[in-house]
Amino acid sequence: MSGHEKLYIDEAFASNWIAPLGPNVDAFEQEIAQFVGANDAIAVSSGTAAIHLALSLLDVKKGDRVFCPALTFVASANPILYQGAEPVFIDSELESWNMSPKALIKAFEEAALEGELPKAVIVVNLYGQSAKMDEIVTICNQFGVPIIEDAAESLGTTYKGKASGTFGKFGIYSFNGNKIITTSGGGMLVSNDREEIKRARFLASQARDQATHYQHSVMGYNYRLSNLLAGVGRAQLQVLEHRVSARREIFENYFKNLADLPGISFMPELKDTRTNRWLTTLTINENEAGVTTKQLLAALYKEKIEARPVWKPLHLQPLFQGCLYYAHEKNNDVAERLFTTGICLPSGSNLTEDEQQRVITCIREVFNQSISKRSYLYPGKQEV
Repeated sequence: MSGHEKLYIDEAFASNWIAPLGPNVDAFEQEIAQFVGANDAIAVSSGTAAIHLALSLLDVKKGDRVFCPALTFVASANPILYQGAEPVFIDSELESWNMSPKALIKAFEEAALEGELPKAVIVVNLYGQSAKMDEIVTICNQFGVPIIEDAAESLGTTYKGKASGTFGKFGIYSFNGNKIITTSGGGMLVSNDREEIKRARFLASQARDQATHYQHSVMGYNYRLSNLLAGVGRAQLQVLEHRVSARREIFENYFKNLADLPGISFMPELKDTRTNRWLTTLTINENEAGVTTKQLLAALYKEKIEARPVWKPLHLQPLFQGCLYYAHEKNNDVAERLFTTGICLPSGSNLTEDEQQRVITCIREVFNQSISKRSYLYPGKQEV
């Protein structure tokens, strides 16, 4: 917490605005829209709810297809199923770890030949890193398909000077407890189309018609954010830039102390971007390192340090069995390779230097043990 959240919460209690509407909600929406440079925004209960609203606004329905990255959290794709639509998964590429333009154009060309273009493309900015939005926007515009930019993890990231989450028809942010700023639980849908955000407010408030009695002509949702939680978000937004700086410093420290290890490669920063480095992630080339991701995760766990694998690709999940998937290149599944070789390190904004040093020490010890073992097995071999 920033320390200022209670001021906004007390204000909400004092004014008796504790429902999913009120001054904090209105102000939080305006402040987020202003921060990212969007015309309008609506605060909702989660980032998932924001994606669901965006799909609803685009009239995605049963039988439609929606393109989505394979390498992402399941929340990016679940709303496609909510609508009864079919997800089509697109592989990643190594420069950003995000949606591969090469795989995307292949999926579009085949869909066009079949006469089944998708209703929307969901683009995810993984671990705070922006996708290659210039190429992706160009491809989607070529086929006339709107973009929903899932910037759940990338608030504070910029791509060529423009805020992440503002390149598509809709952008979404998450304020879940693990995000760079939090409202405990919550999300935001942004767009330059004010009329669409007006429609989103209608749908997110149970789609109640204008009438003195309760009348409903279309199906709506209970997705609005509480005025109490919006107050938390307002205080958090004030320290966002500090959080981004802190996470980037954490990444730089990891990089400085671990990049020399054999087989280690950190998630790159795409040219002309400034990522918020929400999570510091790296891959391990087992042949070069002599260490597997499982071994490293086990060693960290033994020291009571929480680290995790990179997301398991959605096309490999039982939930999405049988869904179409387009690889980056033939015999080159980037998302699968990142999953089998990738690790997410502790990256919280309040991570102390001592805590980070514990992580670094543990990792280096695992590599040193591997080097010692190989030197014993191959005594004439010099290790780099």
